[in-house]
Amino acid sequence: MTRAVFLDRDGVITRSLIRDGRPYAPRSLDEFEILPGVAGALTRLRDAGFLLIVVTNQPDVRKGLVARADVEAMHRRLREALPLDDLFVCYHDDRDGCACRKPSPGMLYAAAVAHEVTLGASCLVGDRWRDIEAGRRAGCTTILVDGGHHEAVASEPHARQPDLDGAASWILAAGR
Repeated sequence: MTRAVFLDRDGVITRSLIRDGRPYAPRSLDEFEILPGVAGALTRLRDAGFLLIVVTNQPDVRKGLVARADVEAMHRRLREALPLDDLFVCYHDDRDGCACRKPSPGMLYAAAVAHEVTLGASCLVGDRWRDIEAGRRAGCTTILVDGGHHEAVASEPHARQPDLDGAASWILAAGR
C-alpha cells in the first residue's frame, strides 16, 4: 500500500497574499515564499513513508494574470528546495468545467494512478474549502490549515491545524 500526503501549494507550502481577507496566489518569483517549517514537516512525512504530492489550482494563468512560465519557475524552485515526489497543476478556472480543478478530485486521481497511491490511506492538506472537498471526494483524510482568511468550509475536515508542521504532527500521531 502506497500512502501519500497531497498538499495544496498556496497557504500550505507557500505564503498566500491576503487582501481584504481573501487569499491570492503569488504572481512572480519575488512574491513567492516557502513558509517557515515546511521543509522540516515534509521531511518528517517522507521519513514516515509518505509520498509528497502537490496538487494546486493556478487559475491566474487562464485569466491572463500570470504567465505559465512564471508558475513553472515557481514550481522548479519548490522541487529544488523541498523533498517533493510530484506536482500536479490545474491551469483552468471555474468556467472551464474541467475534472482537474479542485474541488473536483481529478488531480488526486491522476496522482494515485501515476504513483499507485491508495487514496483511502492518504491525506490531503489544504487551506480552502476546495482542497478539503477534493480530498473528501477522493476518499482521503483531510486537514485544514488555518490560512487566516475568511472563507466558509463546505465539508468539515477531519482535523484543523495552524500550519503544515501541525498537520504533519497530527498525521503522524494519528498513524495515518
